[in-house]
Amino acid sequence: MIDDEYFLAALRLAAGADPPPAHVAAAAREVYGLRVAGSLTAAPVAEAALTGAGARGDDGSHLVRFVADGLTFDLEVTVGDGLIDVAGQVLPHPGEDTLVDVRTPHLTLSRRISRNGCFAATGVPPGWLSVVCHRPGHAPVQTRWVRIRP
Repeated sequence: MIDDEYFLAALRLAAGADPPPAHVAAAAREVYGLRVAGSLTAAPVAEAALTGAGARGDDGSHLVRFVADGLTFDLEVTVGDGLIDVAGQVLPHPGEDTLVDVRTPHLTLSRRISRNGCFAATGVPPGWLSVVCHRPGHAPVQTRWVRIRP
């Protein structure tokens, strides 16, 4: 098995370049640690494809839709008091015992989905956000990382 230091050293040798600054290598390791091994990535759907009130609600909420592997993630993100609230729905219902992780680089909130595929997480810090759906017997499906600003 190749460890991180060996891998970075091999890349430096292959590139024939000076090593990257320490903070760049550290940031790369942190980002690599955020991956969900074996997962499929759900791509965002253009805002124009969202129906109803549109991509931005009257209350300042923002609707985001992601699609992959036959699943649709509808997320409503609301910023208030410097924190983020996420209300979401996974369709079609991915099955019993499905867990959804609402993730930031420093925090993961796990939720069981309701019978209609809904979940919610409140008090999430602003910044980068991703949602992962863990279905028994299937590969996890995760949304791309999106940046939510207050």
